[in-house]
Amino acid sequence: RAFKGWAKHGFETSMSETLMALPVRGILGSIVQSADVAASGREPRFSLRTQRVEDESLGAIQFFTPSLLGWALASAGVFGASQTLVTWRTRGLLRRLRLSPAPVWTLFGARVVVSVAVALLQLAVFLGVARLPFFGLRLQGAWWMAVPLVVAGVLAFLSIGMVIGAWARTQESAQTVTQLVVLPMAFLGGSFFPLDGAPGWMRTLSHVFPLRYLNEGMLNVMGRGMGAGSAVPQLVVLLGIAAVGAVVAARMFRWDAS
Repeated sequence: RAFKGWAKHGFETSMSETLMALPVRGILGSIVQSADVAASGREPRFSLRTQRVEDESLGAIQFFTPSLLGWALASAGVFGASQTLVTWRTRGLLRRLRLSPAPVWTLFGARVVVSVAVALLQLAVFLGVARLPFFGLRLQGAWWMAVPLVVAGVLAFLSIGMVIGAWARTQESAQTVTQLVVLPMAFLGGSFFPLDGAPGWMRTLSHVFPLRYLNEGMLNVMGRGMGAGSAVPQLVVLLGIAAVGAVVAARMFRWDAS
């Protein structure tokens, strides 16, 4: 037993001494190699250059704050618009609204204004909580560009929900189609994991969903601290999706369920 203890101690000592000697050997080897090159008068044929590839400045809170906010806005916008429109139609509220003296566009405009106001309130709550010392979100650069991005994102999601609500005849069909749109968009839009390390086909398919552009734009200005110009392309795409969706929803719109 004593021999085993001595052998174990000796093995651990030799291993520790070997590990401690490795950096010293590397430094001495580099010095000898440099002296050899200087004495021979020839330049080394190969050299090693190191470059940091990971971004340590982007912490978990810097990524999840805009991404989870985008997922919440997408779910609320698409589900809210589709379910509201189908419910109003099946219960006959759209027909009554058509006969009311108030212009129809003001009623739908008020619904959009309320949705945008709620989304901006969500943005304020997300930023307020994430800025607590426990989470440590750092806002730098043009983080205020998150406000127009949120507005454009809500308009895009509402337009998609209006298209689904204009097409669906029942609440069940509207809910099923909405889930088929929202769930893939949540995963392929970059809400739960960065798309940089995703396969190529997944990154290509993610360009179909507006959530990718909202997450990417908010991540640039809120997470990475980039300038306002980094969010302009995403802002334009979101507004374009909102315009196209509004036109399609208007063409498919029905006042009653028949």
